[in-house]
Parts: sequence; C-alpha cells; structure tokens
Amino acid sequence: MVKIKEWIKLALLFLIGGFVYCAIEIAYKGDTHSSMFIVGGLCFILIGGINNYFDYSMPLIKQMAISSLLITALEFASGCIVNLWLGLNVWDYSKLPLNILGQICLLFMVIWFFLSLPGILLDDFVRWKMFGEEKPHYVFFRRKALAQ
Repeated sequence: MVKIKEWIKLALLFLIGGFVYCAIEIAYKGDTHSSMFIVGGLCFILIGGINNYFDYSMPLIKQMAISSLLITALEFASGCIVNLWLGLNVWDYSKLPLNILGQICLLFMVIWFFLSLPGILLDDFVRWKMFGEEKPHYVFFRRKALAQ
C-alpha cells in the first residue's frame, strides 16, 4: 500500500512534469493541448522512476536512452488515443521521415533523448531537496573491470 507521502510526492512530480512539458510545447510551437499536461506528468514520473528501479550506478547516457524510449512509447500510446481514436489532431508527424502512424518519429525520439537530461536532473533535485531522497550523483560511463 502506498503511503500518503508517496501520493503527495507523485502528485507534485506529475504537476511539475505536466507544466514543464506544456511549457516546452508552447515555446516550440506556440500552443499546447490539455492532454499534453497528462502526458508530461506521466513522462516525468516514469523517467524519475528509473533511479527507483535501478541505482545511480547506471550511466546517465543509459538513463537518457531509457527515458527517450519511455517518452516515445507514451507519446505513441497517447497519440493513438488523442489523435487517431478521438480525432483531436494535437500533432501529426506523418510528413517527417521514419514516422509510425504520424504519432512518433525518429527525430522526436532523438529530441526526447536530449530533453530527458534536464528532466532527469530536475526530478533528482526535487526528490532530494523536497522529499529527502538520496543526493543525486551520476556515472557518465561505466568502467569495465580489468581482467586480473
């Protein structure tokens, strides 16, 4: 059973992610849609959860790659619902190369890779400062043990 403090933490992280995601969209294309607040909140919780399921020994670049995959998967699922099923036409990547059903494309997967870095850092900072979780520290490359 999840404690009330955990629910509050998840709610706050969801709100932060939702606002940041919408702010990125507004900065990029001048507007956003309310469904993007939900997507942003969920993405932020998911990428922040990487350190809950793995430890800080995971190289940051690997966290970014996993985050990019998670965000792309969530974007695809939400695009299928919001754009294809409900017909809201919030976005359409069909004119971009290497797209799937116009909902995701390689270009935005790469963009999510780079944007995940500030997301990871912000999540770790909020969890550390506001919720007393482990102070963030990062591994950039995993060193292989030398054979003896």
